[in-house]
Amino acid sequence: MSSSDPQNASAAVSRSFSRRFQIDLVIEGALVGLFGGGVVTLYRLSLSGAEELLRQVTGSIAGNLLYMALWFLFLAVLLLLVGKLMTWEPATAGSGIPQVDAEVIGHMDAPWHRVILAKFIEGSAVALAGLSMGREGPSVQLGGMSGKAVSRLFGRKRGEERLLVTCGAAAGMSAAFHAPLTGVLFAIEEIHREFTASLIISVMASSLTADYLVSGVLGVAPVMSLDFLRDLPHADYPYVVALGIVCGILGALHNRGMFACQSAYKHISKGTPYMRLVIPFALAGVAAFAWPELMCGGDAVFEAITSPTMMGLAPLIVLLLGKYAFTTVSFGSGAPGGTLFPLVVMGALVGCCFSRAAGIVSGFDLAYYPNFMALGIAGLFAAVVRAPVTGCVLVFELTGSLDAMLSVSLVSILAYIVANLTKTDPFYEHLLAAQLDVSEDSVEVTGLTGEKVLKTFHVGAGCRIEGMTVAEVPWPDATRVILINRASAELIPIGTTRIEALDDLLMIMDTDAEEDVTMKLEVMTRPAVKR
Repeated sequence: MSSSDPQNASAAVSRSFSRRFQIDLVIEGALVGLFGGGVVTLYRLSLSGAEELLRQVTGSIAGNLLYMALWFLFLAVLLLLVGKLMTWEPATAGSGIPQVDAEVIGHMDAPWHRVILAKFIEGSAVALAGLSMGREGPSVQLGGMSGKAVSRLFGRKRGEERLLVTCGAAAGMSAAFHAPLTGVLFAIEEIHREFTASLIISVMASSLTADYLVSGVLGVAPVMSLDFLRDLPHADYPYVVALGIVCGILGALHNRGMFACQSAYKHISKGTPYMRLVIPFALAGVAAFAWPELMCGGDAVFEAITSPTMMGLAPLIVLLLGKYAFTTVSFGSGAPGGTLFPLVVMGALVGCCFSRAAGIVSGFDLAYYPNFMALGIAGLFAAVVRAPVTGCVLVFELTGSLDAMLSVSLVSILAYIVANLTKTDPFYEHLLAAQLDVSEDSVEVTGLTGEKVLKTFHVGAGCRIEGMTVAEVPWPDATRVILINRASAELIPIGTTRIEALDDLLMIMDTDAEEDVTMKLEVMTRPAVKR
């Protein structure tokens, strides 16, 4: 046997293990999809029942002062229940997506069974109360915790557990929107932010399994359906450009308003979370009898704007402002619920307002009204979340048509660029930064000679330097880390700053050593999934 035979045998064993590992990941991803999809399916059924009961009860007692007073008393009971559960398990506050992000980067280790139980009950109670919140954020968290449960069941290590949490997030998004491709892309583009073969194949298995399960129970129809009468002609694309710019500006305003409301709630420091919840629960009681369309995620709004009798521009603008205000107040309080479904509804409203305004100003053909609803959804999603690819695919799955992909992609790109130019944080990255409590330090860059070059390296989950402090990392010669971008915050590192998964490291290096340093840093930051 030649001297190279042992090396060849070792390489063959490694390749065989890698193939088996890929198969195992597909199987485990499918199990996560089955578990997570099942939990989210039950969650959707619970929310649907709660919302139906809410509208039946409030509709039948409207005008009866005694019964209306009793309804406010019932809201107080729901508030106490939700507040108690949030105190029992704090990881359930808010949408749940930042918590899943924190799990994936190793900054949080929440008890999956407590989170699933508390979030399920909280979400149902919030829906029954009528707060303007969606199911997608909680569904992502429920799915992520289902992935964690499967990981613990099989005794997987932390690296693979993060991957299965991502699979669960995809399953939750897929089951919530009945959009499997959206679930895959949202998990990769927003949660994990890495593109590896092991991640993609397992996430796809999870998302498709969840969608198959929810389709069998709730049917194959999309959560929101948009039908185009005909394709938008290229001569009307200046309207698409204008809408992209409008969506970018409105998306930035959306985020700034949400962040400001959260900051305002922080002034209520006594009796939390109960005292913060009083405001949205009281507003929900008022909305139930004064403006019921604003309640819950926005199904009633979507039905109203897609009806054959189109609303005028003024009512559409008032409805958009009302939905945004109620959603902002509800979410800012920390109540357990999401904003994605209300965001999609508001995007549709933006498209409606724009097309109606264009019709008034320039005689724009209102036959393209549904087209601009879809464009508004994609544009506002891209501007708020900064996930333009996911927004495009979401619209494709809502409409079932690729015909509008050019215009949808254009409006998403423009909205994304405009929102970035406003220097407004992406929505979930800002929430993650608050979750991580990111702060800044300082350091002086020294020890480099000659001409310099800057390069950015992404810290993959499970890589060699994850968890090390800057001082502990064996950096290659002729290089320094000068900036760490973490959850949209820029940190100037010192020796005690710890490197975390999904960090972006801005490195300065000597030009003469660029090739060698780049190769070493790519190895050090390469993601790894180990059992």
